[in-house]
Amino acid sequence: MKTKNNRLLLVEDDINFGAVLKSYLELNDFVVDWIDDGINAMPKFESSKYDLVLLDVMLPNIDGFSIANSIKETGTNVPFIFITAKTLRNDIVEGYKTGADDYITKPFDSEILLYKIRAILSRGTSGTNERTDEIFTLGIFTFDYRSRNLLNNNTSISQTLSPKECELLKMLVAQNTEILPKAVALNSIWGDANYFTSRSMDVYIAKIRKFLSADKSIKIITQHGSGYRLIIKD
Repeated sequence: MKTKNNRLLLVEDDINFGAVLKSYLELNDFVVDWIDDGINAMPKFESSKYDLVLLDVMLPNIDGFSIANSIKETGTNVPFIFITAKTLRNDIVEGYKTGADDYITKPFDSEILLYKIRAILSRGTSGTNERTDEIFTLGIFTFDYRSRNLLNNNTSISQTLSPKECELLKMLVAQNTEILPKAVALNSIWGDANYFTSRSMDVYIAKIRKFLSADKSIKIITQHGSGYRLIIKD
């Protein structure tokens, strides 16, 4: 997935962490505006169009939950992710109640955050208040993420994917031919990257390969020691 023109608003009051995260995201082709005080978040948000907002919860003057609610009140569909040290269950629930697309607790793996951002952006939601369907063309197949349906357009035979199969295929598609790191997928879908979840993921990859086997132009390549890559030859 191309991220060259994706503009992010980062609201984070930790100067060192904010500077490092901003630089990391910019190295991965995002345009990042960084605000370190909650009181300046909404004026900055309203001054430009953003594709996604990263919000700390504990901020000077106005907290992240309040900012998220204010964003929702504008009527836009801009997705947002909480990145915070607040790990209590009530805080996490409160975050999702505001409509957050994800809630990541510090410390976290920057690569996992990067994938989560890409996955959310691949859904087609942006600050223009427009939303495209989560439907993808994969060779002879049509993959409908929302209904978990994989349709063979040549035979009109469809396959309903399990939730994990659906999430895994979506992650492969979102990588846009780049390697999907195995640890990233395991932590995102299974919540852990141990031997048993790794073996489980191998089984799901095998199932997806079988579903897609009717189209010889589609390959899921195993990058040993790294992860998987979805390739569709023209």
